Amino acid sequence: MNALSDSRADAPENKTETRKILVWDAPVRVFHWLMVLSFAGAYLTAESERWRLVHVTLGYTMAGLVVFRILWGLTGTRYARFANFVRGPKAVAAYLRTLLHGKAEHHAGHNPAGALAIVALLGLTIVVGMSGWATFNDMAGHWLEEVHESAANIMLAVVGVHVAGVAVSSWLHRENLVRAMFTGKKSGVPKDGIRSTWRSVAAVVLVSVLGFWVLQWQGGPSGGVFSDRPVASAKADRHHHDED
Repeated sequence: MNALSDSRADAPENKTETRKILVWDAPVRVFHWLMVLSFAGAYLTAESERWRLVHVTLGYTMAGLVVFRILWGLTGTRYARFANFVRGPKAVAAYLRTLLHGKAEHHAGHNPAGALAIVALLGLTIVVGMSGWATFNDMAGHWLEEVHESAANIMLAVVGVHVAGVAVSSWLHRENLVRAMFTGKKSGVPKDGIRSTWRSVAAVVLVSVLGFWVLQWQGGPSGGVFSDRPVASAKADRHHHDED
């Protein structure tokens, strides 16, 4: 697939040619929903010591998923590649202007504003993951914990803007973009569709994540992630025992 091809699905000369085409491959869809699940779970468990290992596990999962997405963004299918949808500030501003006027142009892949949100979320995930890892391992002071929490809150805000943008775009284009991220299909002309879903790669990603979760479960306190004993307390007890 040509990584430099334009992601915009220009209005076809003959509108009768428009139909549902495959746009999102399986790895992109699996990545997307695993990220949604992991971020939601990590955010909701952030303040609980009892669920600390769940929080940490989901944070590590997000970091691993971002590494995969970067690799897939360089080697994946047409609309998965960064070269296909990442645009400059002028393109983003132009798209936002058309969006405000209710005449946003249709894109087969990510629109420029959506692409900006995706890049921001990937970058924020890296910051959240690295600061969270350092905080969990007591490698820095309270300031890094503040960085971790602030980055997570900014990420939540970006997610909110992204969801709002998806809702507006779905309404303007009369197309359910949430459903498209489940089915992989959007409106377009046949020539703009991708040929392969790459289910094998998606399966490897899913199995890897589930396998990691199982390992974390087995390695948790009392053999389970959801132990009644807080993870932080268990670490403190072990540290105190070592000092004795």
